[in-house]
Amino acid sequence: MKILKKIFKLFCFIFIILVIGILGIYGYSKFSPKLEIERANNIVFYDSNNNIFLQGNGGKEWVSLDEISKNLINATISTEDKNFYKHFGFDILRIGKALYTNLRAGKTVQGASTITQQYVKNLFLEFDKTWERKWNEMWLTLNMEAHYSKDEILEGYLNTINYGHGMYGIESASKFYFGKSASELDIAEAALLVAIPKSPSNYSPINNFDNAKERQKIILNNMYKNNYISYEEYQNALNEELNIIGEEEKDIPSSTMYFKDAVIDELETINSVPTSFLKTGGLKIYTTLDMDAQTSLENSVKKNLDVDKLQVAGVMMNPNDGSIIALVGGYDYGTSQYNRVTKSKRQVGSTMKPFLYYSALENGFTASTSFTSEETTFVFSNGSTYSPRNAGNIYGNEAISLAAAISYSDNIYAVKTHMFLGEENLVSMANRLGITTKLEAVPSLPLGTYEINMMEMTSAYATFANLGYKIDSHLITKVEDMDGNVLYEWHDEKDLILNQSLVYILNDLLTTTYDASFIDYNQPTLLSVASKLSKKYAIKSGTTATDSWTIGYNPEVITSIWIGYDDSKEMAAGTSVKCKNIWANAIEDYLKDKEQTWYEKPSNVVGVLVNPITGNPVLDNNSKKRVLYYLKGTEPTGEQTVFDEIYDDKKK
Repeated sequence: MKILKKIFKLFCFIFIILVIGILGIYGYSKFSPKLEIERANNIVFYDSNNNIFLQGNGGKEWVSLDEISKNLINATISTEDKNFYKHFGFDILRIGKALYTNLRAGKTVQGASTITQQYVKNLFLEFDKTWERKWNEMWLTLNMEAHYSKDEILEGYLNTINYGHGMYGIESASKFYFGKSASELDIAEAALLVAIPKSPSNYSPINNFDNAKERQKIILNNMYKNNYISYEEYQNALNEELNIIGEEEKDIPSSTMYFKDAVIDELETINSVPTSFLKTGGLKIYTTLDMDAQTSLENSVKKNLDVDKLQVAGVMMNPNDGSIIALVGGYDYGTSQYNRVTKSKRQVGSTMKPFLYYSALENGFTASTSFTSEETTFVFSNGSTYSPRNAGNIYGNEAISLAAAISYSDNIYAVKTHMFLGEENLVSMANRLGITTKLEAVPSLPLGTYEINMMEMTSAYATFANLGYKIDSHLITKVEDMDGNVLYEWHDEKDLILNQSLVYILNDLLTTTYDASFIDYNQPTLLSVASKLSKKYAIKSGTTATDSWTIGYNPEVITSIWIGYDDSKEMAAGTSVKCKNIWANAIEDYLKDKEQTWYEKPSNVVGVLVNPITGNPVLDNNSKKRVLYYLKGTEPTGEQTVFDEIYDDKKK
């Protein structure tokens, strides 16, 4: 009993202090400058052509309160803040009840946020995550209440709230879900829309209709209890059959919302941009978005990927300056806002091998360097063993060239190369190319057993695509305040970290992955998309049990695609074809009206006609012929030494 009394006294003390504090700040707010809410959170996003593609919180149409159905207004007030017209920004009794309930429960089980507080969050605090946030929220809420009418606050709130599927604001949401203006919503439709903001993904009537209907019932019950509707209206609305359209006039790809979220994430890292919109009156953000590329990427995803809980991530980058021109962070933004391009790490499979093979070229390998492709068990000094396998257990059981190993993505050749060079060599090369994930020098590393982020992989590959320059990826080129003052501007920085002649040779070797001249005991890993390609590309795919990647490029653009399950469930056999098709369709569609480009051959590089499987110079009776490239003085002149013999000597 004594403990309960102490708890009650503590509760009363906290409550009184809170009330005094709120009243004091409210009085101070009366004499403070009026917040310019019409400019607050006015973020304008520009694409690479300086065209606006999103504005504000994403809402496109602002409607006045008298253009919004009374049913929607009543449903909102009944559910979110039934005392909205009676309090001054904070519902003191509701706060007291919530404090008492939470103290008894020992955890937060009830909230007391008002419509004004929620509006403040929408307006000012989207990317402010400091400890000052709660204080700012309190002050801004009271300032807003001191200077604006309740109707002005409610109108602003309804025009900025998130209704799911990228719909911000009631007019956009009403047209998206029901194909009508907000003024035309009936009771049932209004209640269903008010159900969504609590958790847009969980209460989407498109993705989770049963959940949405359950919450609609709660909304309608609130309206009935608060005397906004009769019992008969409650029953009729509950039983009304709703015609949900879920469509909008698409002027931008819906996946652009992933790009926008990535821009906001990058914005948070720029110290020269204030974290409070109050200091800027809003922001103009100039981005690297190429709407043609974004459309190509989204259309390719929708064309090639079925809705089977398989997820996707895709990014297109200009390799010459690191600008991200398109980004798709998942299959459907309305279903999942998690951005798999920027936030996820997945096993990269054989897309790790180009890092290994560039290092091999630096260490004296050529396109003709040979290892034997055969079942192999590696035995280490501590007695442990490692037995990698080729896909489909396909082996040449003979010496094959580096070119053939790349074409077939031969795992045995890769691990032999890795061990020959020394396991630390690949770790060092990955770090040199900008991979920050901690990698261990293990035998399986070239097979992509470690998880790496897509942006890191794409930036690393960009070093090959731009002939050796390390660049930083970015989505923002410039940030201004609403008066045009420049707060931030991107400046290109390039460091030449690779030998350009060797990169040229590697880029040509990566065209073998879809070259029919390599069809032999095995076939190139991307031969299935060869017929889709009208231009020349360097491409590498990578597949594990849970992840499928395709990364490829030419001098103009690099494109990376990943597909898999969020829970890392194993994929069905053949799923990797979808990943390759997404890549091929996206890059081909984007480049369809552009000229073919490729890299100029360095003066110290020569082309030699060889048998592509063995790497030996072509004889008159050779049916297989392909030009491969070499540094002058390293071109093959006869039968190639099989490096297994050298490797065996090294082990001895």
